[in-house]
Amino acid sequence: MQGGITGGLRVALDRLYLAGGALAGLFLVSIAVLVLASIVSRWLGIFVPGLSEYAGYAMASSSFLALAYTLGKGGHIRVNLFLGRLSDTRRRIAELWCLAAGSFFACYLAWFSVKMVRVSHMLGDISEGSDAIPLWIPQIGMAVGAVLLAIALVDRLISVALGAPVTADQSTE
Repeated sequence: MQGGITGGLRVALDRLYLAGGALAGLFLVSIAVLVLASIVSRWLGIFVPGLSEYAGYAMASSSFLALAYTLGKGGHIRVNLFLGRLSDTRRRIAELWCLAAGSFFACYLAWFSVKMVRVSHMLGDISEGSDAIPLWIPQIGMAVGAVLLAIALVDRLISVALGAPVTADQSTE
């Protein structure tokens, strides 16, 4: 059991991160479908506007939506060369410092990602591609992923601060 966040809240957060990971997977599949459709449509001599742009939007959404799930599974690249040489107490302090800094920057990113979506919607920004899609639509994936990452980092910070072990895999599954 992790320190701090337990019971129903722990299960809800883990499910939230899993949902983000599942959505990221769906966006990965959509990238493959869009690229394949682009190749086939060119081969057939048919112009389908926006396929490349949509694949790019799906890539950004997939990347951001996977961040929280990946953090929970210990999949982020870490510099254990330094942390591994520290005593348990110093390692916990260093981990808390890193989690606090990461939480701050993730919350900052989440705040401005949501603000970007809101401003794009208010201004009626559209893409410069031939499809002219409202930009707030593809920006939602990035904003949701940034919010999920901020929640996951704050979750981990609180858990470690309240006694959770400093390990790579934080999931309870």
